[in-house]
Amino acid sequence: MTSTTSDRPGPVRTIAFVLFSYGPNEPAGYERTVGALAAGCRELGITPLIVTSGPAEPGDADHPDMVRLASLTLPRPIMKPGILTALKDPEPVRAELRDLLARHRVDLVVWVDALYGLGYLDAAPAGVATVLQVHKVRADSFFDQAIAAAGAVLPISPYMVEEARAHGYDTSGWTIVPNPLMAAAVPVPALTRERLRQDGPVRIVSRAEPFKGLAELLSAIPDGWQRPVELVLARAGFEYWPGMQDEVVTAVRAAAAERPDVVTVLDPLPWEKVQPFFAGAAATIIASYEPETFCNTAAEAMSTGTPVVGFGIGNLPHLVGDGGVMVALERGYGALWQEVGRLTDDEARYHDVSASAARRTAEHAPASIVRALIAATRTTAAG
Repeated sequence: MTSTTSDRPGPVRTIAFVLFSYGPNEPAGYERTVGALAAGCRELGITPLIVTSGPAEPGDADHPDMVRLASLTLPRPIMKPGILTALKDPEPVRAELRDLLARHRVDLVVWVDALYGLGYLDAAPAGVATVLQVHKVRADSFFDQAIAAAGAVLPISPYMVEEARAHGYDTSGWTIVPNPLMAAAVPVPALTRERLRQDGPVRIVSRAEPFKGLAELLSAIPDGWQRPVELVLARAGFEYWPGMQDEVVTAVRAAAAERPDVVTVLDPLPWEKVQPFFAGAAATIIASYEPETFCNTAAEAMSTGTPVVGFGIGNLPHLVGDGGVMVALERGYGALWQEVGRLTDDEARYHDVSASAARRTAEHAPASIVRALIAATRTTAAG
């Protein structure tokens, strides 16, 4: 769709998204969300500005919306001790950030996280509206400072509101603005969906993180399982401990080797290719054994009419609803495969679930979420 300045909501001309771990096509929720929000801005005739850390990387020139802070350089992979060391003296970062936002005449600043999005620095120029996205409730001093500084607090899911309340935060003034898709929901045609139900693959997209339960899931494939299983596995630019992703990749490949007749491990996909990939799946599985705070890949699958089967924890039940099947965590990984089989064996139920999946993500188009973000900012400020 061709954008025009008349599409632009009100006086907002430039929105800055601050996330110091950002990288194009990074296989992580914060980064992919920022990429989708930037796409929504462009569709509406709004200029996105993505502010991240150094050092510069090959290919930066291909992303003119992205600028790097000279005062904040982080190694790859990023780990929290390195972050805290780099921000031991935050004043140069705060000063550069405030100057950069002023020079670009930013109308709205989105701190993507209290720490990773530098929300705790309170570095917006005077008179510039700010919002703090809540992708995780960290309940630490960074989080508290960022909440106090932000003009509006926007959790990405009902689950984030539940978590914040459980930690004692007053969420009465917060507004949920969910993560956007990279592109509007487009369910595959009914005849194609029926062919996928009969013999389409189970497709999974994930980064190499231990809590995603990928090796455990593959090891639990039933002996008689014949439907293809295709897993896109990607390494991110951050780790919780050195070598974490190597450990996960090794474990996943070992589990896949137990069933080479059905399992294929695939290379990472660019963001815009994920929804089309899911459009060719009978179902996807979210095997995370720790709560997902939103779950972009579930929404991406649902947007094409592909049902989601997963453990009923975190935001997944809120997001998926009747667009998939939730399994109690204590039932284990074998139950996930069992429920995929039951769903795909039941033609009427499968198509009902598929239609619900697409319907539940219809409002997650990038431009729609940018509009919601701006509206929530104004509503909260007015309140």
